[in-house]
Amino acid sequence: MSEVTRSLLQRWGASFRRGADFDSWGQLVEAIDEYQILARHLQKEAQAQHNSEFTEEQKKTIGKIATCLELRSAALQVNTFLLFPIKNILTYNKEFPFDVQPVPLRRILAPGEEENLEFEDDDEEGGAGAGSPDSFPARVPGTLLPRLPSEPGMTLLTIKIEKIGLKDAGQCIDPYITVSVKDLNGIDLTPVQDTPVASRKEDTYVHFNVDIELQKHIEKLTKGAAIFFEFKHYKPKKRFTSTKCFAFMEMDEIKPGPIIIELYKKPTDFKRKKLQLLTKKPLYLHLHQTLHKE
Repeated sequence: MSEVTRSLLQRWGASFRRGADFDSWGQLVEAIDEYQILARHLQKEAQAQHNSEFTEEQKKTIGKIATCLELRSAALQVNTFLLFPIKNILTYNKEFPFDVQPVPLRRILAPGEEENLEFEDDDEEGGAGAGSPDSFPARVPGTLLPRLPSEPGMTLLTIKIEKIGLKDAGQCIDPYITVSVKDLNGIDLTPVQDTPVASRKEDTYVHFNVDIELQKHIEKLTKGAAIFFEFKHYKPKKRFTSTKCFAFMEMDEIKPGPIIIELYKKPTDFKRKKLQLLTKKPLYLHLHQTLHKE
């Protein structure tokens, strides 16, 4: 082990011990600061392209540790708020005792709105196509709808979202998928649904294992319609939830059994005019379809 690596590990270890000590002693504000500082250092090292002392596999582990520290810091901010006494919120006029962002700042961007932002992630640069804004307001993850009543001669579709492959799967914070059905002009044909936050992250996969009930009988969908899947995650540096990539399934792909579909760069192109693959690597959205016909 080189002296530089040894020094880095010792410094990070000391910072973590301070945070853990503050955490266990109930000094939550101090613990939050230590965890955030350490998370920033680790994230920077995990993303280093040159002159790094660590292997690519070690960088992945470092990135996962940084994500855990960010999540712990966020949890402590909630706990600190619960412990902080405000007798009368209407007359309280002192400075808030710690840095916490109001909910509106953690916003979900409409497709196409992200084109005007600067992106730091390699896979998220240079998105192609123009998405149209949702006709529904921003939603909290976990807005799944029940299966429609069956009708004679009509077919309903259940799509199980199993997992999605991403090279940085372990670093995605609060990931979920927005599912919508659009016509050729990008207009919603059914209500938009959001999955709950992913059940687990493992290697290069984010696992969901959740069923989506299509909110229209297959026979009633217009010609050229498509089912879209937008993978979204929270970006703490910019304090909003954004789309990382998307996939879609056309009507001729609706058939019982498993299916894998390709991932495309954002912004989401609901009109399917200018599509660019997210990566050349074999990473896909894994689904399983079940048809119900009376």
